[in-house]
Amino acid sequence: MAAQGVFSCEFEVFGKVQGVNFRRHALRKAKTLGLRGWCMNSGRGTVKGYIEGRPKEMDVMKEWLRTTGSPLSNIEKVEFSYQRERDRYGYTNFHIKPDPNEEEAPENETIGSSSSHND
Repeated sequence: MAAQGVFSCEFEVFGKVQGVNFRRHALRKAKTLGLRGWCMNSGRGTVKGYIEGRPKEMDVMKEWLRTTGSPLSNIEKVEFSYQRERDRYGYTNFHIKPDPNEEEAPENETIGSSSSHND
């Protein structure tokens, strides 16, 4: 069954976005907006991700990624891929992917848990 009005894009956020709970705040915002996809720390100090959902909510998330982020972050710029229409959702929710330099991801990374690894 095709989903109506589902779009997707990739993003990469540059600046002070690791070690400041950026991914957890992005998770919270995406879930609040009903978006699906993922985000993760990259090996080059950025946060990368993929979002899918309706255009209005995607626009709100894009603006949040550009201007808000987590309280301790300092966003320098955000790059977005071309926004494309999709036949259906590719994800069932929004989640945080493990860091590329971590051997094994935490079993249950949740919004309320605290952690000392890069966020």
